[in-house]
Amino acid sequence: MITTLLTGLLNMNHLLPHLIAQYGSLVYVGLFALIFIETGLVIFPFLPGDSILFLSGSIAAMSTHSLNYITLIVLLSIAAIAGDSLNFELGHHFGGHLSSPKWQRWIKPKYLAEAELFFKKYGNWAIFLGRFIPIIRTFVPFTAGISKMHYRQFILYNVIGGITWVSIAVLSGYFFGNIPIIKAHFELIMLAIVLISLIPMMVMLLKRTRKGSDSNAEE
Repeated sequence: MITTLLTGLLNMNHLLPHLIAQYGSLVYVGLFALIFIETGLVIFPFLPGDSILFLSGSIAAMSTHSLNYITLIVLLSIAAIAGDSLNFELGHHFGGHLSSPKWQRWIKPKYLAEAELFFKKYGNWAIFLGRFIPIIRTFVPFTAGISKMHYRQFILYNVIGGITWVSIAVLSGYFFGNIPIIKAHFELIMLAIVLISLIPMMVMLLKRTRKGSDSNAEE
């Protein structure tokens, strides 16, 4: 199911223009829902928000389509901020229950552990920095809620991070998404965006693994 969903999302460069032609402005609702779900529901960390934002920006640059990049930035920033706020509240009120073995099929302990490590390492800035790392992006606000972080502190970094993430991704697509070489290899570019954005998490995992190996060697 997840593989099918990801395959469909990676083919959005063909699907999204068709949806715009058929449904017009209603596509904004779908994009809003997708970003809100990725950031707001801890069981959907695999949705490629970066790629969708980039694609939306590139389509907005085309005169043949009705998407507006300013509207995208405003609406999807609201979706990202609202999503993280929901995720924070889920962690704050239900984090203990949702972290139990019963939920491990949906909320991977490995992802939650990495988010907790990321949050401990960067403190409040993890809310901002986590926006740019898939999976971590979904789990950090949940972890912040579990840690009982003050909501006033959380919402500040949430708003700054949400607006910055959406603006950078949409504007990158708007200005660079229709360059011929990028347009000709759009599927590969979208896949590359996902892989590149995963690099910080991979580096963190390698450091943690190496640290664990060093500790075992000393023992």
